[in-house]
Amino acid sequence: MTTPRCADLRVEYLTEPIGIGAAHPRFSWTVDHASAGRELEVADASGRLWHHVVSTGASAAPVEYAGPPLRSNAAYRWRVRSLTADGPTPWAEATFTTALLHESDWSASWVRPVQQPALVERWSIVDWIRGAGPEASLEDRLRPVQLLRQSFRVSPGLVRARLHATAHGSYSAWANGERVGDEVLAPGFDSYEHRVSVQVYDVTAQLRAGENVLGVALADGWWAGRIGLTGSSAQFGDTTEAIWQLHLDYANGRSEIVVSGADVRSAIGSWVYAELFIGEKVDRRCEPPGWRVAGFDDSAWTPVEIAGADAGTLVPFSGEPIRRVGELPAISVRETADGAIVDFGQVIAGRVRLRVRDTVPGQEITIEHTETLDAAGDWFDNIAGINKEQTDVLVAAGGDEEWEPEFTFHGFRYARVRGLIDVLVPADIAAVVISSDLDQTGGFTCSDARLTRLHDNVVWSQRANFLSIPTDCPQRERAGWTGDAQVFAAAASNNARVLPFLGRWLDNVRADQRDDGRVTITSPYSPFDAEAAAAAEGIGSIVAAAGWSDAIAFVPWTLYERYGDTRVLRDNYDAVLRWIDYQRLQARAELPNGLVAEELSPERLAAQRLLFNTGTHFGDWLTPSTMEGRPLHEAIGIAPSLTGELVAPMFQAQTLTLAARMAEVLGRGEESGALAVEAAQVRGAFAAEYVDESGRLSVELQGPYVIALAFGMIPGDRVDAAVAELVRLIHERGDRLDTGFLSVPYLLDVLWDAGHRDLARTLLWQDAAPSWLYEVDRGATTIWESWDAIGPDGGVRAVSLNHYAFGCVDDWLYRRVAGIQPAAPGFRSVAIAPDLASGLAHARAHVGTPAGRLAVEWWLDADGATVTVTVPYGVDAVLEVDGGTIPLPAETSTHILQLDRAVVRA
Repeated sequence: MTTPRCADLRVEYLTEPIGIGAAHPRFSWTVDHASAGRELEVADASGRLWHHVVSTGASAAPVEYAGPPLRSNAAYRWRVRSLTADGPTPWAEATFTTALLHESDWSASWVRPVQQPALVERWSIVDWIRGAGPEASLEDRLRPVQLLRQSFRVSPGLVRARLHATAHGSYSAWANGERVGDEVLAPGFDSYEHRVSVQVYDVTAQLRAGENVLGVALADGWWAGRIGLTGSSAQFGDTTEAIWQLHLDYANGRSEIVVSGADVRSAIGSWVYAELFIGEKVDRRCEPPGWRVAGFDDSAWTPVEIAGADAGTLVPFSGEPIRRVGELPAISVRETADGAIVDFGQVIAGRVRLRVRDTVPGQEITIEHTETLDAAGDWFDNIAGINKEQTDVLVAAGGDEEWEPEFTFHGFRYARVRGLIDVLVPADIAAVVISSDLDQTGGFTCSDARLTRLHDNVVWSQRANFLSIPTDCPQRERAGWTGDAQVFAAAASNNARVLPFLGRWLDNVRADQRDDGRVTITSPYSPFDAEAAAAAEGIGSIVAAAGWSDAIAFVPWTLYERYGDTRVLRDNYDAVLRWIDYQRLQARAELPNGLVAEELSPERLAAQRLLFNTGTHFGDWLTPSTMEGRPLHEAIGIAPSLTGELVAPMFQAQTLTLAARMAEVLGRGEESGALAVEAAQVRGAFAAEYVDESGRLSVELQGPYVIALAFGMIPGDRVDAAVAELVRLIHERGDRLDTGFLSVPYLLDVLWDAGHRDLARTLLWQDAAPSWLYEVDRGATTIWESWDAIGPDGGVRAVSLNHYAFGCVDDWLYRRVAGIQPAAPGFRSVAIAPDLASGLAHARAHVGTPAGRLAVEWWLDADGATVTVTVPYGVDAVLEVDGGTIPLPAETSTHILQLDRAVVRA
């Protein structure tokens, strides 16, 4: 018999993290035994700081530190044990260190290399539609990467060294020629006006007594580079700069700080240019040999400018950094007259690592990237737009070389390599997958290969687009669209531990919230974004929108439901109320255009003053029937025009409901009651204005019906009629979905809960466009932006093949098909209710709950169904069967279901 123990010890959801920035970090762990309580201690070198004991009750929710204030740049250890009926378990121990927690901890200066400012390029959505763009060459428009070098001395007896660093731009660092850390594209994407994340690195092993060198390469990154749909540059600034502090601790108790300052020198190295979207060009002949190590003569380098000592926007990085998370070999290499086309078999976000042999000095090798080939298998650029070249260039120094770009990434499955002298050998090329390095906690497989592939496609889209922030696509825009994250958060939480990642993004969303309460449609939101919206009309003018801005309520609530952590509610609750205030003000101040000229009754006017139903919104974006047979620039405005007025008050009502639930959880009972009352009033006003006596809405599209039913907008006596209308609309489309961004997440559940389970299954299994399996049948390896991105004849459209939003169906696979249904926040309670009539013979899934791994596997045979469930300790679980439920024990149990009875098999 094994000894009971605590395991998987985490601080802020990370294992033994370096550089925690939370003043009150959260501690979490799992147990493999029944626990009645817990005991936790936190200590530093001087002894115990905090002792926490709960002798009754057990919970997997994280425990917040409540001891004396933590010190900056300090090391801590902590331990935890369970209190059981047989006595306490053995202690389980772990460590963590803190970041620089206060602005006053900074004594370094921002250092700015002498540089030509970035060329400020301003493009609009209209320019993008018309195909306009720059005429000058890349070399004339783009800038080289700046090299920074600082020499410093280390005394004997060094026991600990921590480097705290960040930049306006993207940076990589080396200590004595050895790479610092394993992350890429630091510091990541933030709303830099308000916050710039600081990384912390342990460099103890890289330093030595005597002279040492810190080298930094500094590129434009998201700060000054060409980003977003329009590819406009310098959206946050036009010059790059960096700041760092190196804290040295010695065995005798002495400490030193090495800071960025006037002793830093700069030069231009081998990067001719480096752009996140366009790509980078490296001339290996220009690399200053040995610049990263001691002994290099930097007397010809230029002193940096001191850009100030302001640390007001610096915040410790939270969550997981961007890393190389995988590598894909070439599955085929085909030589063509225009170069070697390489297929890596999977659409990813990343770049190519290439090994070349026997090059001659000055030989220029280019690598282009695309997500698909055309119907004939020829090269096809599926991403069109300004500054979207996705091309990297290596100018060889001569001989054998290996190269992977440093300051760019691309969305691709295929690469075309030009400029080689010899035939490309598959072993000499690989695709490097980059992503924020989230723990992958879930999985789904089943007896149908297509459905398994659908799930895999969702995971790959999530991996590609959870890159520093939750983006819409990894090639054309890479923007933090709030609507995309809102609809996908639940599905994402099954596949990975997303709370730290989405929590950091929500920090940016709150930072970007406008003074009047508007929550921006993208975050990070740059000064250029605000300027562009102010100058535009129609969709381009949108700053806040229904379903997008409501992410400020929907995402935190989803995270609370899946993790049971109340901090995410506390952090965002006030921002939710500010967004609600904006909706209220707009409702009172404006009427929809169609009612402005009407003389409204006092009752109708009062109802209208409750409804947030004015302004420009995206509506049920990309509703399929509104896109068919029309040019993209014409089609994208139809669904917003048709559905925006209905969608806005529906999301208003649901946000009020979520705010009421948040308030209740946070102990604000009076506020909760008032918000709930207001939500009911909005629903009543909506029904009076938009739902007729036969349950019909004013817009005959599937999406508004789905949202209305999901959010309780239809009066109870008219729900059945509204469901019937939805079913009719689905049948009229040939049993195909016609739902857009905001309604797709709710489509199958609305049908299921209304008793139309077979129709929900039909939509899941549908293989005619638009449908999920249509994409799979056409070889999709990710989720597409457009359902018909590749036509039945193989014809390819110039659209993104990597958007996760419609992958929200993955949550259905976990909850309905596999049957893992959370019934209380943080999976404290769960129902296992597999869909044994799904058309599958077998399904298997697992998720990572706060208490540990929860898994279910079921399969059918001639005698019935066999269901095996693994339940972690701390989770109350039942297996739902016809006629009742079976309580499930912790650990693994197997159940044979025969007709109307269930038998437990050990």
